[in-house]
Amino acid sequence: MNKNKRTEIFRRLRAADPAPTTELRFSNTFELLISVILSAQATDVSVNKATEKLYRVANTPEAILALGVDGLKKYIKTIGLFNTKAENIIKTCTILVAEHNSRVPDNREDLVALPGVGRKTANVVLNTAFRQLAMAVDTHIFRVSNRTGIAPGKNVLEVERRLVRLVPEEFLLDAHHWLILHGRYVCLARKPRCGACLIEDLCEYSRKIDD
Repeated sequence: MNKNKRTEIFRRLRAADPAPTTELRFSNTFELLISVILSAQATDVSVNKATEKLYRVANTPEAILALGVDGLKKYIKTIGLFNTKAENIIKTCTILVAEHNSRVPDNREDLVALPGVGRKTANVVLNTAFRQLAMAVDTHIFRVSNRTGIAPGKNVLEVERRLVRLVPEEFLLDAHHWLILHGRYVCLARKPRCGACLIEDLCEYSRKIDD
């Protein structure tokens, strides 16, 4: 896929959704961090249902620490892997209070040092909260990048690096959100909705089907 095609793809995605953002609900950077940790192998819908109640009573590191592991579990027990996530969140809150003055770090090194925070989670926080050029590649983005031909790669890190290098600079800040939403609602895993896709004529997958 050449630069002109990529530019047109993201131009169309931007025209359809000029201000894309995460579907996780949050009101501060700490809430975003916790929600992204919880979203691993879980849907945004399930996370939002749990955090709606949780954040009413605890939306700071100190408040969540006051709940304790068992208290936190009561709020997130409907989310997959909630036992492990509760323990990681308590450990993360302890570190935030002790080492970061209860603030979420704005750099990848400190973020990935937090329990339950991997590269993808760190990139989401850096991009969404701090508006840094970071590309979080999940299963949706990995699929869309490979299927369309925008930035094919054998693993998530390869796709991430290719997206950062190949997506035209004017679209980089929001490319993560456009791609994840496209994968979530249009470029579905089992049966992509090609007929409803606004970039179908530019897609390598669509062209292979036609051939």
